[in-house]
Amino acid sequence: MFARDFSKIIQPYTKFPAIAILGPRQSGKTTFARMTFPQHKYVLLEDLDNRELARTDPRKFLRTHENEYGIIIDEFQYAPDLLSYIQIEADEKKRQGYFILTGSQNFLMNAAITQSLAGRVGILTLLPFSLHELTVNNIVPRDSDEAMFKGGYPGLYVAQSNPRTLYLSYIQTYIERDVRQLMDVGDLGAFQKFLQLCAGRIGQQLNLSDLAAVCGISVTTARRWIAILEASYIIFLLQPHFNNFNKRLTKAPKLYFYDTGLACALLNIASPSALTLNSFRGSLFECFIIADLYKQFCNLGDRPSLYYWRDLNGRLEVDAIIEVASQYLYPIEIKSGETIASDFFNNLVAWSELAKKNPEDGYLIYGGDLVQERSKGTVLGWKSVGQLVDKLLQVPQAQ
Repeated sequence: MFARDFSKIIQPYTKFPAIAILGPRQSGKTTFARMTFPQHKYVLLEDLDNRELARTDPRKFLRTHENEYGIIIDEFQYAPDLLSYIQIEADEKKRQGYFILTGSQNFLMNAAITQSLAGRVGILTLLPFSLHELTVNNIVPRDSDEAMFKGGYPGLYVAQSNPRTLYLSYIQTYIERDVRQLMDVGDLGAFQKFLQLCAGRIGQQLNLSDLAAVCGISVTTARRWIAILEASYIIFLLQPHFNNFNKRLTKAPKLYFYDTGLACALLNIASPSALTLNSFRGSLFECFIIADLYKQFCNLGDRPSLYYWRDLNGRLEVDAIIEVASQYLYPIEIKSGETIASDFFNNLVAWSELAKKNPEDGYLIYGGDLVQERSKGTVLGWKSVGQLVDKLLQVPQAQ
């Protein structure tokens, strides 16, 4: 088992009757749950017999698997109605850390389900490997192109699989199994085209009308399919930061993938060398860094306080803003180049003037290796980003 940052934060969550470990397929949820709770009984709901019993007779299902330590219910989304019965068990028996629920769909986005276990469940999100996890396990790819192409799914580092082969299989399995289960998508071919179109819009503002027109679907369908991709941890939407600093601001979120390896497969990028010369390289590098910042928040058990900033005319944009304790703002500029140019700092300096912030609080993250503090912001090479969120979250405590 690879070391996961999650291990450092799991203990407080064992005080809840139930722990939900959510995340995309093959992100390591099952391995983490079984290694962390080795005495719990393991039940997989992809097994048709287990699933049928859980759905048709949930009381018998819980009684059948009752034991001294607890139950790991894997791929819980196949029987979400179990939550109501788990709620009853949790209230009656008050056993801490008894139910471990893993799911490759964010079923807790459903308000009715969340209400069932309000105050009774600790929710954690386990995503593919972060940069820090790659570092502590000594499996960091040699350069940023290889890192983006390979992505962070643990299976690639266990079996040394070919990334393109794994991701193409992943896409097919995801569409055939998860999409059908999440919602009745009549034309799976159109959905796959929609998924590829999303990959081609990484780092761009979400434009549902454009996506719908190109894919030949309605805007309502496009909105529903975006929700499916969010619920199954394929994409996330980065919201704009709304401190206006006397400027009219854009309101649309930007679209990113949790894993750039998956995005590369969707964009038909066949190798790291092909990525080097690809027109999407800059967007993928931006996605790679922003997704890693998102993972860092999740691995600390925090809700990601991550945004971007752009004025209405698009003349000034900051790739990411980390907000800490609702008052500390840290602007981040992301550049894929391996050589630092003086104009890399322009947006950071302009934003700092508008926001009346110290420019030294900003960060330039780039494709090289240098780490250096400058008057216009701190320079971080891509391999040095892995603990940035943890560092910034300590700032209020130190003041």
